[in-house]
Amino acid sequence: MKLEEKIAGEITISENPGETIRKWREEFRINKLDLSRSLHISPSVISDYESGRRKSPGVSSIRKIVEAMIEIDRSRGGHLIRRYSSGVPSDALIDIRDYDHEVSLDRIIELVQGENVSPVSTSRHIMGYTIVDGIKAILSFSYSEYSLLYGWSSQRAIFFTEVKLGRSPMIAIRVHPLKPAAVVYIRAGRIDELAIKLAEIENIPLIITEMDVKKVSEALSSVK
Repeated sequence: MKLEEKIAGEITISENPGETIRKWREEFRINKLDLSRSLHISPSVISDYESGRRKSPGVSSIRKIVEAMIEIDRSRGGHLIRRYSSGVPSDALIDIRDYDHEVSLDRIIELVQGENVSPVSTSRHIMGYTIVDGIKAILSFSYSEYSLLYGWSSQRAIFFTEVKLGRSPMIAIRVHPLKPAAVVYIRAGRIDELAIKLAEIENIPLIITEMDVKKVSEALSSVK
């Protein structure tokens, strides 16, 4: 099922369509003004729908609202579209993208102001990236869901947030048959020797960056 159909269906069958519209608008991080501009209506109309002051929109209007939210997200890089289309549990997945060409890992490291803390060479290319919440991924992902982190290709960099010592992500990667081209920790705590040793054994560069996750996502999305 397409994301548009999922959202429209949820709004249509909801006991409170206005609240559901607001939930998805906030999930897309779209303010009322931007949504109303896209729909060529007054922001007060959006407010009235969401508050229940106005009669719930019909199927045609719901479709237009959903299409507008999707288009706004697409114009901003399509982060939410990719999250929900990947099949990975959305609360753990922050961003995912496949490039249509090889990108130098050294260029990626430069973009995110990263530092290689492993003895493994970064002279390689990637075809995409995935950013996940490290704690939620470890706690909630099933074995098969880890495979979804790789999108169309395992030739990618996997970024982890909420990393304290760096052991858990590298252990998870160690036991899974699919291996990424690189692992990047976003604002990690102290990286212990075990994480570095596992990176060396698996021949996977272990990178750290002090950029916040939003800026990392923006930098990665800027690659053309």
